[in-house]
Amino acid sequence: MSVAEKYIETIKGKKVAFVGMGVANTPCAEFLAKHGIEVYACDKRDREYIGKEACERLENLGVRFSLGESYLDVLPEMDIVFRSHGILPFQNPWIGECIKRGQTVTTEMEVFFKYCPCKIFAITGSNGKTTTTTLISKMLEAEGNRVFLGGNIGKALMPALDDITEKDIAVVELSSFQLLTMGNLVNSPDVAVVTNIECTHQDHHISLDEYVDAKRNILIYQNSTQRTVLNADCDYSIGNSVYHDMRYDVRGKLFEFSIKHPVDNGAYMEKESGNIYYSENGNKTLVMNKTDIAIPGDHNIENYCTAISAVWGLVKPETIKKIANTFCGVEHRIEFVREFKGVRYYNDSIATSPSRVISGLKAFGEKIIVIMGGSDKGNDMSEMVPYILKYVKLLVLNGATADKIFSSVTENPEYETSGLKIIKVATMQEALIASKENAKPGDIVSLCPACPAFDQFKTFEYRGREFKKLVNEFED
Repeated sequence: MSVAEKYIETIKGKKVAFVGMGVANTPCAEFLAKHGIEVYACDKRDREYIGKEACERLENLGVRFSLGESYLDVLPEMDIVFRSHGILPFQNPWIGECIKRGQTVTTEMEVFFKYCPCKIFAITGSNGKTTTTTLISKMLEAEGNRVFLGGNIGKALMPALDDITEKDIAVVELSSFQLLTMGNLVNSPDVAVVTNIECTHQDHHISLDEYVDAKRNILIYQNSTQRTVLNADCDYSIGNSVYHDMRYDVRGKLFEFSIKHPVDNGAYMEKESGNIYYSENGNKTLVMNKTDIAIPGDHNIENYCTAISAVWGLVKPETIKKIANTFCGVEHRIEFVREFKGVRYYNDSIATSPSRVISGLKAFGEKIIVIMGGSDKGNDMSEMVPYILKYVKLLVLNGATADKIFSSVTENPEYETSGLKIIKVATMQEALIASKENAKPGDIVSLCPACPAFDQFKTFEYRGREFKKLVNEFED
């Protein structure tokens, strides 16, 4: 039996509901329906939001829909309920009600980890997850491995149980929302990576400690043969003072990375030369120089050091260097869109927090034009203000947080002498028009929002793609 068939055997004859029909639950509902399971698709939103084609595919497989305000009414009839990863237990009482009734509440990622037969590389952190996950995947693939890439990066992995074998490698990006209920993992990651930890997502978690503890789940159930990769430049004890540094939770062998100083085990950059080394047991190997990395910014040097620490021993140094020379970045992450009339346009729509903004601004090393604003997830904007004053010549604000960011910037005592010009408009589209009208040849315009996109778009991806569409429609 395949691993998929083994799982299907455990749920035969049971009714299964998926609550929240997004990028993970929709293909998973399709996967179970194809295997003959009775599936219900539940969402407060309508068919148009879910997508006409997706709904037709599911209906053709026999999936039944429960949509609108009464979308949860079918849950008492269910045996198993898959929650969308963005639906958190402590904020949704219906989850507790399901558990009290004796129903199983789970997620696609919990099922995948339980049944995955191959080596798993799992990556989490506040920033850098997607680029690091992509780099690890590309490095492993370049060495001839068959890699299954998914998770928070935008692809469900439970359907991959049909094809995945013990010879393959799964590379999985995990958010705090996914990790929150993944305690006591039956199948812990062979390599667990925590890129960094900062105060974020406080609009969704009940506390900072809950957020940090969710991240902690990625490594605390590992065994002594497994590898943990942590950031030597990061304080992993963020949160309640009673919590200790995450390094004390490591069960296997600890590898670290740094762009500030050498580490005993792991990858680091030598600041003076820009050389990137891998060190282990007192021996160091030159991997490449930072100038070999095609994508800009110190944060991307950090991402490479993270990936190197994760794959070392499975990927040759020359393969790593080749990837660095040719990889041009992940969509929405300081993604070059177009040069128009001597002005270069970049899509950094993923920059939904102040720390991401800081990295995005520092990457260019000059004063640029920035489009900023979106929905509010409770972040303190003040930490990025000094960098705005240093690296931005024109700040174009839009969306729900325009006034909040404006106040943070203008209340800084250095604002008056900074020379920074600020324009406020209603939408991201209007912000792009204003940026275009004020840009001169040689300028850089970057969509670097500092906020989620939900005030105007479904996700940051939709925002980024709309930005690219508008830029590519510019005409002389």
